[in-house]
Amino acid sequence: MTQPPTPPANYAAPQPPLNPADEKLWATLTHVGGILFHWLAPLIAYLVLKDRGPFIHWHTRQALNFQLTILLAYIAGGVLLLVFVGFFVILAAAVLNIVFGILAAMAANRGEFYRYPIAIEFVR
Repeated sequence: MTQPPTPPANYAAPQPPLNPADEKLWATLTHVGGILFHWLAPLIAYLVLKDRGPFIHWHTRQALNFQLTILLAYIAGGVLLLVFVGFFVILAAAVLNIVFGILAAMAANRGEFYRYPIAIEFVR
């Protein structure tokens, strides 16, 4: 009678927590990635890094919620392009994305928790 193969020793093992410097780095990169790649970078960071420490979990969740809120603003602006006011909605969303993304990245780099002032909380 043969035994089933044993899985590798690290199979499904939880990842060790990040050290504080790495948490600050990845949190900063998550916010900068949100400016450059919108919702995709925070989503990937959230899925990969959320269990690696409370600081990185907080920042990836905040960045993802904000980028999803900005995505809704872009969609609303796209619909409102029919009446021309959508251009201003899209422009305002782009400016807010850059400004609040930079503020969040700076706070993360300093090791501070940051909450975006206009983010809808999609992910808890």
